[in-house]
Amino acid sequence: MNPPLKLAEWLAAPRPADTPIAWLDDRCWTLGHLRHDVAELIPYLQQQNGVRWALCFDNSYLFIVALLATLHAGKTPVLPGHSRTALLNEQHTLFDGVLSDDALPWQGPGITVSSARTSAESCCVPALRPDATIELYTSGSTGTPKRVIKTLAQLDAEASLLATRFAERLSGCRVVSSVTHQHLYGLTFRVMLPMALGLPLHAGIIGFAEQLAALSHQHRYAFISSPAFLKRLDYRLTPPPIALIISAGGELNDQLAAQVAKGLEIWPDEIYGSTETGVVAWRSHQQPNAAWQPFPGVELRHESAGFRLFSPLITDDRGFSLDDRLHILANGQFHLAGRRDRIVKIEEKRVSLGEVEQRLLTLDGVREAAALPISRGGRQSVGVVLVLDDSHREIWGKPQELAWRKALRVWLEPVAIPRYWRVVNEIPVNSMNKRVDAQLQELFDESR
Repeated sequence: MNPPLKLAEWLAAPRPADTPIAWLDDRCWTLGHLRHDVAELIPYLQQQNGVRWALCFDNSYLFIVALLATLHAGKTPVLPGHSRTALLNEQHTLFDGVLSDDALPWQGPGITVSSARTSAESCCVPALRPDATIELYTSGSTGTPKRVIKTLAQLDAEASLLATRFAERLSGCRVVSSVTHQHLYGLTFRVMLPMALGLPLHAGIIGFAEQLAALSHQHRYAFISSPAFLKRLDYRLTPPPIALIISAGGELNDQLAAQVAKGLEIWPDEIYGSTETGVVAWRSHQQPNAAWQPFPGVELRHESAGFRLFSPLITDDRGFSLDDRLHILANGQFHLAGRRDRIVKIEEKRVSLGEVEQRLLTLDGVREAAALPISRGGRQSVGVVLVLDDSHREIWGKPQELAWRKALRVWLEPVAIPRYWRVVNEIPVNSMNKRVDAQLQELFDESR
């Protein structure tokens, strides 16, 4: 396989115009289409005063068009991580305009991107700025969106690092995914890696097991997924030929990995990393309780507060302080031992318990709120403990809970909406006025 293409070479590298880039159902977009669509969008962006443009796309091909056009127009692409109008309006200071594949009624400049399905043999576009970056937003510990800036060099280096591990197994594959390109995991594996290796990518998202089974069985696939989706797969359906399964976003346990291996006839590989760090380590589940193997150049140093990560994907000489607790083995591999912050993973999505609490406090009648993860039947959800004013406490019941659930939907991911609700006279605290988590958890004990 040829050396990975850098993002700056995606349009200009000498390849035939009919090279397939992406497909969806019976539609196929080629390199010629990409060159034409990007060249058409660049002038529109250059005429805009705004510099920072949010990319809100379902279609991955159109996302690539917008990403390249934004960069070549000298603008900065911003990945807010969602396409919810209420949040875009609230976060309007984070960007100057929105690019999307569907008109969004947000309160600011917007451009709807489409494809002319016209091919161009070559593409003359402005050179990329040497300092060009992409901005991603992820939940901070307080619920405030946290900006993470990635240079193009970092993104290219990550794709190259992954190519050294997976390129041989990816050879001749098409790339399909059940995760969005709106976050770094999907951006890296669903867009950057296939574009770097010249592999056709699926422009849609695999949301159901039936969609995976319906893929043409004439091709081999790399499937980019998560434990949440792999749990829902119906293994009675005949899958297409799958040469590689990548899972990330949450820890994949041995039982589920064995189930995947039996149903899809291949053991999944798992990735550990984050938006801030990029990929850190990988492992295969062919051996029970497999340890994580750091990627080349990754170093983990123990310090008083935990562990600090040094990596070729991190530009800060001080490294990055991890939120995870680790158990390092003598051979340099490691096991995960839990998290240190108030960001929890539910259905492989990062949920800020702080943000859940802030949103609850905006509801009429809520005086205090405490959010915590609740595990039942192997499934983790959000539970909340509330202190209400007198009038709402008197009418508290299922109708009020359902009304508040509905009110929270415009702000929170579905998995972040509280599933379990408790109302108390006061939130339990200790002598230091800090919440007592054990007592909060006891409120959800089903044996009581």
